[in-house]
Amino acid sequence: MKYLSVLISICLSIANIAHAQQTSVITGRLLDHHTGLPLPYGSVALYPDSASTAALGILTGEDGSFRFAKVTAGRYRLVAQYVGYRNATIQINTSELTGMPLEVLLEPAVTDLNAVEVRGAAGTIENQIDRTVIRADRFFNTEGSTALDVLRNTPSVTVNSVGEISWRGSNAFMVLIDGKPIRTDPQYFLAQLPANSIRRIEMITSPSARYDPDGKGGIINIVTRSGAAGTSFQANLQGGLPSVDRHANSRTPVRFGGDLVFNHRQGKWEINAGGNYLRNDMAGHRSGDVNTTIGGIFTSFPSEGERSFMRYSYTGRASVTFTPDSANTWSVGFYSGYRMQSRRADIVYNNLKTRISDGSVLGRITYFNSNVAEKSSRIDLLNLDYTRTFKNKSAVTLSALAEKAGIESLTYNLNLNEPGRNVVLQNTQNPGTNPLAALRMNADYLLPLKNGNFETGYQYRYQEQKGDFKYLSSNGSGGFELVPEFSSKTKVLNEIHSVYSQYSAKKDRLEYSGGIRYEYAKRTFNAAGQPARFLNLSNLFPSASLQYKISSSLQAKAGYNRRIQRSTNHELNPYPEREHSETLESGDPDILPELIDLSEAGIISRFDKGSLSATVYNQRIKNVVNRVNSVYNDTIINRIYTNAGLASSWGIEITGQANPAAWWQLMATINAYHYKIKGSIFNETVKVNTSGPVYSVNANTTFKITPTFQLQWYLNYLSKRITAQGEDSRFVLAGFSARKTFLKGRIVSTLQWQNLDLGMLKSNRQRITTSGKDFFTTTNYIHETDMILLNLSYSFNQLPKRNRLPKSEFGDREF
Repeated sequence: MKYLSVLISICLSIANIAHAQQTSVITGRLLDHHTGLPLPYGSVALYPDSASTAALGILTGEDGSFRFAKVTAGRYRLVAQYVGYRNATIQINTSELTGMPLEVLLEPAVTDLNAVEVRGAAGTIENQIDRTVIRADRFFNTEGSTALDVLRNTPSVTVNSVGEISWRGSNAFMVLIDGKPIRTDPQYFLAQLPANSIRRIEMITSPSARYDPDGKGGIINIVTRSGAAGTSFQANLQGGLPSVDRHANSRTPVRFGGDLVFNHRQGKWEINAGGNYLRNDMAGHRSGDVNTTIGGIFTSFPSEGERSFMRYSYTGRASVTFTPDSANTWSVGFYSGYRMQSRRADIVYNNLKTRISDGSVLGRITYFNSNVAEKSSRIDLLNLDYTRTFKNKSAVTLSALAEKAGIESLTYNLNLNEPGRNVVLQNTQNPGTNPLAALRMNADYLLPLKNGNFETGYQYRYQEQKGDFKYLSSNGSGGFELVPEFSSKTKVLNEIHSVYSQYSAKKDRLEYSGGIRYEYAKRTFNAAGQPARFLNLSNLFPSASLQYKISSSLQAKAGYNRRIQRSTNHELNPYPEREHSETLESGDPDILPELIDLSEAGIISRFDKGSLSATVYNQRIKNVVNRVNSVYNDTIINRIYTNAGLASSWGIEITGQANPAAWWQLMATINAYHYKIKGSIFNETVKVNTSGPVYSVNANTTFKITPTFQLQWYLNYLSKRITAQGEDSRFVLAGFSARKTFLKGRIVSTLQWQNLDLGMLKSNRQRITTSGKDFFTTTNYIHETDMILLNLSYSFNQLPKRNRLPKSEFGDREF
């Protein structure tokens, strides 16, 4: 009996020790208490019951889920945090866990509308495994303007004199709105989206396989605002003061606009609506020189005159989300928008023709050319999304988007004698229509695993576009006749099937993801009078990212992905379009898409009052597309889109942010890279082998004078850079803003001084030069500076969260 008692005691001791050493798994979801909607990327930390330091911490996934593995037995406090919500604390005893996932419900917080003020070391920039996240509300110099102006403040993004956006030297990248892709030329779409609707910008430098592979520079995801539970409303008005310098233009610039955002969330329903109108004209001037050499005859035609823009747009957007329970979510959205741009170029040309051998003058003429190019688009779309979440936290998402776009253009070209301007030398018109119909469908599956997530999915894309482009010339009796040489009818059909799989996980200090996407794409191009062109492509697009936490203040990351840049209808059309007096523009029906390899490696260091990061990156572009020039005749240059060979760039991006004092915040990025193009153009008759360094600087500083009054200054500088046939000069933009809040932040007034120059900086101007064996062109674009605008904003509740309003998927790209 004695031995039996000892044996029982030993067994009980072993059982107690085993029980003390066993571990548990804690899973759950972070949800809105009122709607049951998941809260993605929230912070969840696990504290031992009597400790002030967290033992474990994690960010929730897209579906609000979190998982702590190998939790030592005991009592804990689980603390959950989310922007715009009150913190929640739950007491946990591992011995009482049932294995069922926890539901952590957060209550929306009443937030001070002055929250955008600079406080302590709160950062503007956050580095994640595959992206850099920038808070848009830090840049109050963009209030009342557009997403394009917000992007100018972000690291390594530059905008040149003609509105082309470049990111790390690449002017082609994919744009997402709340994670949904659009097929757009960014300069047109982003110039329409109100800056006040943007919550944050995500620069995805190493996209995963679940993202479309389009865009050679990577992906920019714009996350818009919506309201917390209840009703939220925001209204903004903007007005511009008269121009300081109109450049003697024939029309006076007009600048004003407004936008509204409404959100209502209650119970199982969420309703979002928004609308805006923006008139944003710009005065300008253009001077240039072009010369050609044909058969021993040298022809030069320098020019100078007005180059101004009249621009306006208006949009309406609405979406409804219904969440009957935590397992099902339905969402439907509608978008309708119109935008119009009129570019006026009233130019005086001085044409001189001389014989090279003896310098004798063969001809001379001075004439006035009035060229007005109008472009408009009307886009309507409808999207539908459904998400089903299962008990094991896996989820299926089905989505569809249908789009219809009417895209029209009309160019008036009138040549008159100079001086006098009373005799018509030439009168032409270029009307064009380019309607588009498109459909996009996705099916995605997410499966949470022990240490990470597995995702897979299928995507189908269809796009049809018919172009009808006419060139009409005056017949001298008040009518116009069709000129077949410069007229065309085209049809482009793109059909794409894609499947992907990827896995992402986090283990100890290492966070990683990897995946692959397969795509089969068919392109059919038809042009009247030419045989049909077919292009079928099968491509694999691998991707990989990792991030390692070296210490609490130092981490390293690296990534690789393969991408593709597809051609637009404009780049495919082989028929020349008469852009203006000295220029024709055409495409190449056999042009190949660009295939890009992107890789990067970097390190991020955080300190008490800021952070510093450095990233080395490489871009390798096969079949790089360039717009190159050739001689059409002695006074007309032909611009052609064509493949120019292989391009590559090596660069380094250094970004720092700091709060030297509670009232002072600094942010700056220096991006430097070496760009090289090697190949040939014009059926290998002209070799291309150029290279050179490029650098850019983005800087922004904010001064908090009082709790309700702030000043902000920004600078964007882009150095001279090479092109396939020449170079673009440096380009600089600077600005200054003053911001004052009233009624605890409900009313905000901002005075903006855009394109600051004062006659000293030579800002908002750029010279573009090209040359070949028989031609030379140089044009200096000088746009309006020292523009003063006043913005007034009123907010009823704050709009801190993501808005699900739809955006154009295909039509914006062709505008």
